[in-house]
This record gives sequence, structure tokens and C-alpha cells, in this order.
Amino acid sequence: MATFKIIVTGISTAATSLFIRTASISATKHGTPRLSVSDAATLHRLSAAGLEVGYLPIDTDYALLLVGIAASGLTEEVWEHLSIGKLGYVVLVDSCKPATLTATQGLIRRFASLFQTPFVVAANKQDHLGALPPSYIRTRLGLPCNVPVLPCIDYELRSVHTVLAALCTAIEARSTALLVG
Repeated sequence: MATFKIIVTGISTAATSLFIRTASISATKHGTPRLSVSDAATLHRLSAAGLEVGYLPIDTDYALLLVGIAASGLTEEVWEHLSIGKLGYVVLVDSCKPATLTATQGLIRRFASLFQTPFVVAANKQDHLGALPPSYIRTRLGLPCNVPVLPCIDYELRSVHTVLAALCTAIEARSTALLVG
């Protein structure tokens, strides 16, 4: 089974953890996923390092390895090491805390300078009264139209899977463009 690493990050580590646990829950509902020795070792190593990790089988041939990384506290060297083999990333935004948008914008710039991989923004907590709409978040973050900014509820499986599906679509489009170009 081919496993693809996806980084999940944001200003709030709690949201990152819940997003990963929600994404991974579908795998555990259907029994323990079959992990290759390499994948099992990677999961163990990342968990031991204090990172939130999740594993989401897509089908019999592919799976996503989700790695949650706090927005602060890691050196550039650690960021670069964790990014090895990463195909894309999800940036979680707290839609109820506009004050975090500046820090999130800085995080996106930092990632863009380190990695040339697709990403999506998940406008989290869309179920809360007063949540900022994704279109407003896009404008405040200064994101181009080709970067998906999606509504998200981090404890709802369908919502989390929609975000991950959008990222997979962006990764596939980039891969196709690289092959054609």
C-alpha cells in the first residue's frame, strides 16, 4: 500500500489533533488498518516525538499518513525534516477568532517559503454562531482563488473528509501539470 504524508497545522493544536482523530476514526470503525512495517515504524516514531498522527486508508492501494504539527515551537531543521515526503498540507483556521488570522497568514507564508506543495485552508468551527465565512477568511489571508478555503467542522467526519479530498484533488492536479509541463 502506498502511503502519502499530509501535514495538518494551524495556530490551535487542539483543533489539529481533533481534525486528525476525526479523519482517522473511519479507519478504526472498520477494524484496524493494515499497516506496512515501514508505515507502522513511522507512526510509532512520530507519536513518540509528541506529534499527533493519524492513518486514513483511501482504498486497498493508497492511504494518507496525517501528521499534526503545532505552528510554533519547532526549529526550521525539524520543519524541513518532517516535510520530507510530504505531498501537501492543511492549514486549520479558527473561524471564530479573527485575531488569529494574522498569525495564520504568517504560518502560510512560512510554509510557502519552505515547501512548494499544494495546500488547502480549512475554515474550522463553521457550526459556531458568528463564525467567519470562508470567503472572508480568504480575503483576510490574501489567498488566490486557486487555493481552496473550505468550511470545516473538525469533529464531523464528512467535513474533514471533504477538506482532505480537496487537498488530494489539488495534489493530483499539480502532479498532472508537472507530468504534462
